[in-house]
Amino acid sequence: MLNRVIQESLKHRVIIIAFAALTILYGIYTVPQMNVDVLPDLNRPVVTIMTEAHGLAPEETETLVSFPIEAMMNGATGVHRVRSSSSAGFSIVFVEFDWDMEIYRARQIVSEKLQLVQARLPVGSIASLAPISSIMGEIMLIALSSKSGDTAPTEVRALADFVVRPRLLGVPGVSQVVAIGGGTRQFQILTNPSRLKQHGITLTELTDAASKSNVSAGGGFLLEAQREEIIRIKGRINNIKDIEQTVIKAVNGVPITIGQVAEVKFDKGLQRGDASVNGDPAVILSVQKQPEANTLKLTREVDVALREIEASLPDDIQVNRDLFRQERFISLSIENVSKALLEATVIVLIVILAFLMNVRATLISIVSIPMSFVLTLLLLARMGIAINTMTLGGLAIAIGLVVDDSIVDVENVFRRLRQNSVSNSPKPILDVIFRASAEVRNSIVYATLIVVLVFVPLLSLEGIEGRVFAPLAIAFTCSMAASLLVSLTLTPALCAIAQKQSSAAEARETRLVRLLKRLNAPLVLGAMGRPWLVMAVVAMLTGLAILAVVNLGREFLPKFNEGSLSISVILPPGSSLEESNRIGTIIERAALTVPEVTYIGRRTGRAEMDEHAEGVNHSELDVGLADSPRGSALAIEELRSKIGGIPGVYTSFGQPISHRLDHLSSGVRAALAIKIFGPDLDILRGIANQVNGVMQGVEGIVDLQIEPQVEVPQASIEIDRPAAARYGISPYDLAESLEIGFAGQKASQVLLGQQTFDMVVWFTPEARGDLDQIRSILISAPTGRPIPLGEIAKVSRNTGPNTINRENVSRRIVIQANVEGRDLGGIVGELRGKVREIQSSWPRGYYVEYGGQFQSQESAMRRILVLGAFTIVGIFLALLVALKSWRMALQVMVNLPLALIGGVVSVYLTDGMLSVASMVGFITLFGIATRNGIMMLSHYSYLMQEEGAPFSKETILRGTQERLVPVLMTALAASLGLLPLALSHGEPGKELLHPIAITILGGLVSSTLLDQMVTPALFWVFGKKEWAARAEQIDRSAD
Repeated sequence: MLNRVIQESLKHRVIIIAFAALTILYGIYTVPQMNVDVLPDLNRPVVTIMTEAHGLAPEETETLVSFPIEAMMNGATGVHRVRSSSSAGFSIVFVEFDWDMEIYRARQIVSEKLQLVQARLPVGSIASLAPISSIMGEIMLIALSSKSGDTAPTEVRALADFVVRPRLLGVPGVSQVVAIGGGTRQFQILTNPSRLKQHGITLTELTDAASKSNVSAGGGFLLEAQREEIIRIKGRINNIKDIEQTVIKAVNGVPITIGQVAEVKFDKGLQRGDASVNGDPAVILSVQKQPEANTLKLTREVDVALREIEASLPDDIQVNRDLFRQERFISLSIENVSKALLEATVIVLIVILAFLMNVRATLISIVSIPMSFVLTLLLLARMGIAINTMTLGGLAIAIGLVVDDSIVDVENVFRRLRQNSVSNSPKPILDVIFRASAEVRNSIVYATLIVVLVFVPLLSLEGIEGRVFAPLAIAFTCSMAASLLVSLTLTPALCAIAQKQSSAAEARETRLVRLLKRLNAPLVLGAMGRPWLVMAVVAMLTGLAILAVVNLGREFLPKFNEGSLSISVILPPGSSLEESNRIGTIIERAALTVPEVTYIGRRTGRAEMDEHAEGVNHSELDVGLADSPRGSALAIEELRSKIGGIPGVYTSFGQPISHRLDHLSSGVRAALAIKIFGPDLDILRGIANQVNGVMQGVEGIVDLQIEPQVEVPQASIEIDRPAAARYGISPYDLAESLEIGFAGQKASQVLLGQQTFDMVVWFTPEARGDLDQIRSILISAPTGRPIPLGEIAKVSRNTGPNTINRENVSRRIVIQANVEGRDLGGIVGELRGKVREIQSSWPRGYYVEYGGQFQSQESAMRRILVLGAFTIVGIFLALLVALKSWRMALQVMVNLPLALIGGVVSVYLTDGMLSVASMVGFITLFGIATRNGIMMLSHYSYLMQEEGAPFSKETILRGTQERLVPVLMTALAASLGLLPLALSHGEPGKELLHPIAITILGGLVSSTLLDQMVTPALFWVFGKKEWAARAEQIDRSAD
């Protein structure tokens, strides 16, 4: 069938070439419209449930809110893991689903379960789902600030909330805009127990009056004979005076107004978060995209919207849109990988021209690159796969192999044409081209199929590594399939067109080829003269390579170079927002003295209804870094020294995307997470301190921290049930009054134009901070006489946890750390041994898990090893079908240890780390390395079977030298084409591709050089018996 394809391509060569040209033009039109991103879609389906539980302590939040929701979600269809965090007045539950679950289906499952549990939650606690977002969803940070400092932070926040945010939410593709900083204003009705007691008013009565003071209603219609008019009852609040004049009730016939018992203010509400830029107050808006949105296109549209908004803002307001832009990293990454592709193409062009010294042959070979890549990108677009560093990386790795199929075909065609031109009875050129293409057809097809076969296991990888490397495998596989199609159709057609204009190619080989053959002959003859010595040397080198693999360091993925840092700053739990702001400003000022730091944006605490449930003691600093001669590592080291010495302050350094990947895999923003599980928080803290002590003595661990689940001061109000019963007061009524006074209660909303502000009733700050004031709070009683709180409850101070974290229905505490200057696998191996020594002292029911990157690394490498074993078996079976001999198949398999030798040496000489990316490189290398063996053994068989050459050293030498040019050209094209990636350590966009390129490059060098001696030697030793059996079979068939 494939011979027919070649024949038809030669027959209709003009149509084939015209169709190829149209395909390239269509690709030029289509490819620019494809989605572009820095990494593939890494979004695990995660549904976030947020519940505002006003006034509840962390223990009550855990028991009454988080646990019921957790229990309902565990066991739901497709749920992989459930995590929760319970803090004062807020619960957040993360429901993680299996990777193949569709996000909208996951949200439907969670919504159905929430309906069942909602009735069990405390009154006023309504669980809601966070918007759909993406792990790479935060595309921009925009800062609003006052240029002169004259505009109040609350005014800046109002502009952010009511002008900027609505406009940005209207941009298609934006899923959420979260604002933090400045403080939101509200109408506050502030009172204290003394003023309430003086007028005989309870807090509940004040709140009821406030809620009833702000109404608008419809009075129906005013009907007349020929028309009707709408009746509007306008009773909404317009200003502070309207609130003050609202009557609460009449006491002894005298009306008591809100203004008599409370102070009414339009002021900043209680802040649980703040922001700054370069040490100055600011409002920061985080723009988050929908999962399928094109980041580059969306960023451009947001910029357009911002330009329109800026024109309407006051002159004193400065808009900083360069605080963080993911688009910068994406553009730089795509540009770097695209540049590597272009450089690789030029290198391949030079290699082909150097061997063939024929412009026509070189151009015919090189045409396969754009043609194959256009077909690949069109297939990717059809499959809905975006252009990213991994899809482009797949093309970059394939660039040398894509041209290989055409190189083998073109070289054989031109060699046969040279022979035909000096023949006494030359044959028609088209016949020569057909026979030359058909001669190498099988070796090309099977070699390509084997390379494709080795990438199939990458499609079976799970977790983050599966999402990262699957697009690379798909792009590589599609490009190889496209190159095979091109070599069977377009390449013969171009050869026919090119040769029509020339009688024949030059009869003589190029000077380079003649030189290489002279150097190659003694090596081949020497290897056949001492085959067992050759095999012994190869066995020894293979053993050393395996030994080196065992001693290589281990890591999950190489570090990214994002050009920015994400620094976590954590103060002791219980620290106020004011203290966090003070320390944060000190850190910002210090960091700005580092020359490479271009900007710092600080977000402290938590924005309203933001899914990041951080306390006011937690700050996140986004730091921009400029390129410098000394490199980012030294800049980070200087940053550590300048901001890491503040007593009681913990800092952790990372990068935005890396942090998100860590959080996705383990729920912790660090490379290493040791999780201790158990029921009692005190015991968990004690065990965590033990493990922390062990980790402090381990070399290579930095940013070590115990998750801050600690005891913090609390004011406790314990209801005296008998006393409350004597006055007829229920615990519910008592709790409601206290919640209003201390947590504040939204009584209504005030509309001022298009802006909405809450009307909140609560105690003054002084009343909320004094125990005696708390004891004198009046509680409404059925008897009509208000009762002081101190008579029906015990008010005291004690301690309680600041937050409680859970995972898979168990409390847990995490000791987290990053790794510097040492491999992650070695550190965890040492830690496991040391933790095992102290684990025997732990109470029953307490256990440890090792999470973070290490968990993903172990899982990925174990799966790759298993899949790699199946791949090797698959390669052998494919070789068995191609060569029709198990002996010859085994001889080709010897190329695998030859490739392993060079691959291990290259990894060892670079960073010495074996990562998932390196493992992918080895899998790829094994597929590529078999191509040379297939071409050489197939040609030995062709010479003896088709041309009647005898089994001899001369025949093997001839076969080796006739395949020397295509073997060296394909090897050099494949290996040197990877040089731009191999020499780009640490460049943005190439971080994951660099170790793959290094592994393949080293392996191809060793396998190609050794193969020139090993394959002839093996065939000389083991091929004679095989060929004798075949000759006998041919003779029987002839008889």
